[in-house]
Amino acid sequence: MNITFAKIAVPAQGAVVFGVPEGTKSGVKLPPAAAKFDKQTKGALSRAIKAAEFTGKREKTLVIVAPAGAKVNRAVLVGLGNPKTLDETAAERIGAVIYDAVQRDAAAAVILEGLGGATATVAGLAAHVGGGAALKSYRFTKYRTKEDNDAKPRIKTVTIQTDDPAAAKKSYVAVGAVVAGVGITRDLITEPANIIYPESFVARAKDLAADGVKIDVLGVAAMKKLGMGALLGVGQGSVRDSQLLVLRWDGAADKKAAPLAIVGKGVCFDTGGISLKQPSGMWDMKWDMGGAGIVVGLMRALAQRKAPVNVVGLCGLVENMPDGNAQRPGDVVTSMSGQTIEVLNTDAEGRLVLADVLWYAQDRFKPKAIVDLATLTGAIIMALAEHYAGLFSNNDALSEQLAAAGKAVGERLWRFPMGDEYDKDLRSPIADMKNIGGGKAGSITAAQFLQRFIKAGTPWAHLDIAGVVWNEKGTALAPGGATGYGVRLLNRFIAENYEK
Repeated sequence: MNITFAKIAVPAQGAVVFGVPEGTKSGVKLPPAAAKFDKQTKGALSRAIKAAEFTGKREKTLVIVAPAGAKVNRAVLVGLGNPKTLDETAAERIGAVIYDAVQRDAAAAVILEGLGGATATVAGLAAHVGGGAALKSYRFTKYRTKEDNDAKPRIKTVTIQTDDPAAAKKSYVAVGAVVAGVGITRDLITEPANIIYPESFVARAKDLAADGVKIDVLGVAAMKKLGMGALLGVGQGSVRDSQLLVLRWDGAADKKAAPLAIVGKGVCFDTGGISLKQPSGMWDMKWDMGGAGIVVGLMRALAQRKAPVNVVGLCGLVENMPDGNAQRPGDVVTSMSGQTIEVLNTDAEGRLVLADVLWYAQDRFKPKAIVDLATLTGAIIMALAEHYAGLFSNNDALSEQLAAAGKAVGERLWRFPMGDEYDKDLRSPIADMKNIGGGKAGSITAAQFLQRFIKAGTPWAHLDIAGVVWNEKGTALAPGGATGYGVRLLNRFIAENYEK
């Protein structure tokens, strides 16, 4: 679906959408274009507003079949709420509501007047309305050979009409870059595991070279030479070779300045290995590479909007399969850090992958901070459901920055405690540590495991995203399926704290 921008003018076909600031049950004040349309249609809007007791409350809609004589098929009123409190994320949600209202129309014009919140420009808000519509319009249909026409959206173009379309179009460059990043993340997570596996994931990511991202790939031989026994142990039961994908965006004025490192777990399919998962629902382990998918989407967003920052994204890509060469419960592996790990449960594999990638990121790039993302534990879903991701960190300032960015974009984080009382549960009688705790506080002991691979003095945060990367019911900005959670959060976090 295309997002375009134009001057305010009621269209001659399709649907027209009027943004309406909040009023009261006794009435709302229609913006100029809506008031003019109401007069031309002999009070059609006013009568509908009164009958429905429409007040312009944020995200509420009122759909009106256009009366005889009107050029458009339908008019839609969408509540803007109090324009003074309208921010970019609220604008995106309004855009998503608009998309839902007009998706069966061939085209729609969205007339936005009376904007101008305290935290965003009018042009910026208009751009984010377009971004929200674009995010909600995502569909993954490449494997369908038939589709019910009654369920298929017809909309091809949404035109955002505002007093300064040139400024809105300029603002949409950065918004559209993030939309593109979310799109590739959703694509990667939605694809089945017979299509996306370590090598094909790398092939998809190589498309980012066209955006200016530098790409490096380490195969099995290179990782063996580096001593990545933890990562390689996870993938040794698969016919697909493990890969380490490194994506670099050097957008800062000083290209040699220490980057921010973003690390993603990329288990392209997780059977659990010899510690086999229950077959019911195992299909959804295709999205156990969600952290890596987010890294790719973020790097696309940063590159396409030419972010003035140095960021390195690292994806540890493996398959966890139970063949005759698979890692066994009780095996001991040696990580790149030199620390040994007793693998008591082969289904606690993501932390083994991250252990080596985190160490490699620090050893090679000396980053100013590290954030990792992983669909790491079922325990986080039990704790937070699909409403928050878990946040674990060794640095209060970093945690606060991430939480603020998440709150701002509606991708919320909840910080969990860490400490020695949890760390002691990882003690092994025969190795430096075991890969699982004692059965309690599973998300915390998983984070404690990862912290053992963070060097002293390195600010680090771990985001356990197991509950938020996939949502069958959909979210405010996503249809059912892959949400793209994390791209907007990290983009905001980087823009607010690392760009100059």
